[in-house]
Amino acid sequence: MKLSEYVATIKDYPQEGIVFRDITPLMADGNAYNYACTEIVQYARDKEIDVVVGPEARGFIIGCPVAYALGVGFAPVRKPGKLPREVVEASYDKEYGKDTLTIHADAIKPGQRVLIVDDLLATGGTVEATIELIEKLGGVVAGCAFIIELDELKGKDKLKGNDYKVLLHY
Repeated sequence: MKLSEYVATIKDYPQEGIVFRDITPLMADGNAYNYACTEIVQYARDKEIDVVVGPEARGFIIGCPVAYALGVGFAPVRKPGKLPREVVEASYDKEYGKDTLTIHADAIKPGQRVLIVDDLLATGGTVEATIELIEKLGGVVAGCAFIIELDELKGKDKLKGNDYKVLLHY
């Protein structure tokens, strides 16, 4: 399946100079959405995953069906103030600003093997912070999976040598 046919390109969003890759058309098409999630599940099958982690919000959209298909739990990574219990946090730079992410302090048990899933790998700040959160909790990043990678932004350099899968390159 040619997934690029299901990705909309929006120039100057959310600010001038940014080219936004929108996966909502992919999610709106059952076959494309199923295909993308199935590709990630196949990548993860032999990694002995204990839990899938996804940064808000599109990491939830891809990560939850992947976790369900793998028969494991899902842990959300959210912005500050969105999780109701004790959290750990990590700050990062993104392509158009600075941000902080949090995860519940009991979301990952020491030694658990974690798959990080998100829609996009750009500068790598989000995934770098997510890796930091998982490692703070004693988890092991077993792999990372993305629908899209923006190659020129070199986000893969922040994966700290972790194995990863990408379905589309721009």
